[in-house]
Amino acid sequence: METGPIGGDDLSSFPAAAVSRWTFEVSRRYQHLLDKTVPHVLYRWIGCLMVVLIYAVRVYFVQGFYIITYGLGIYLLNLLMGFLSPQVDPEMQDGPSLPTRGSDEFRPFVRRLPEFKFWYSITKAFCIAFVMTFFSVFDVPVFWPILLFYWLMLFILTMRRQILHMIKYKYVPFSFGKQRYDGKKVSSTESTNLPRD
Repeated sequence: METGPIGGDDLSSFPAAAVSRWTFEVSRRYQHLLDKTVPHVLYRWIGCLMVVLIYAVRVYFVQGFYIITYGLGIYLLNLLMGFLSPQVDPEMQDGPSLPTRGSDEFRPFVRRLPEFKFWYSITKAFCIAFVMTFFSVFDVPVFWPILLFYWLMLFILTMRRQILHMIKYKYVPFSFGKQRYDGKKVSSTESTNLPRD
């Protein structure tokens, strides 16, 4: 007696294979949707802001879940530090470093945490925190001003350290306000010497 693909032990693996195939298809479609959002930076951040506002309204009306909000704040601070830091830390690097003079070779600032992953992590964190506000087990009674004060102190000390690091190694993690090179520009003396028709 031969056992086919459905006979014998394969009967129990058939639902598992179907579930595996279904989850692969769902994750592939989800990744496709994420990939389509990559060029739409402004709309992604507006959507993230909407998620943040929904979470803030939920916490405000429930008047609880401050420990979740505190944990979320610590996580966001960690993400912000990754977003502001270079991919290769100049303190640990033995090879070429960031350019410090105008004559140095141009090297673009490469973040440790790219903008898309920064946005995705923030949005996902707020969605998870929003779902957690529906479970009373996470509503730990706590005096929220102490948590807010402690988080503000962490934020100030961490940002101070990060700004000192930026000053020491002379890098700016933002591209606005930086000089752009769009190609060779014609000088005023060259434009007067051009032949005219």
